[in-house]
Amino acid sequence: MLTDVKTDEVVDRLMRFVETTDGFQLSELDLELRGPGDMLGTRQHGLPPFRAADLLRDAELLTEAREDATRMVAADPGLHSPDNGRLRRMVLSRYGQALDLGDVG
Repeated sequence: MLTDVKTDEVVDRLMRFVETTDGFQLSELDLELRGPGDMLGTRQHGLPPFRAADLLRDAELLTEAREDATRMVAADPGLHSPDNGRLRRMVLSRYGQALDLGDVG
């Protein structure tokens, strides 16, 4: 049986979901409650070892970083330029096997 504290937490979470039909707000609430999971793996919940930023608190900074990364990859898709060599080695070292899945079919 749930304790009163646990019951209060469950009711609070459910009420937060009931209070909106906005899909973006619901996804942010889900992100806040369960975490982003493992984007390149198989875990479905929990916080990955993401040490650079908080996905909710630093959303604007992460948007800027994504835009910068998009420009970088558009200019050098394989990250083969000397300026991007270190980044390429780091990405392949950390995510190489997961990235290979994109080459299937």
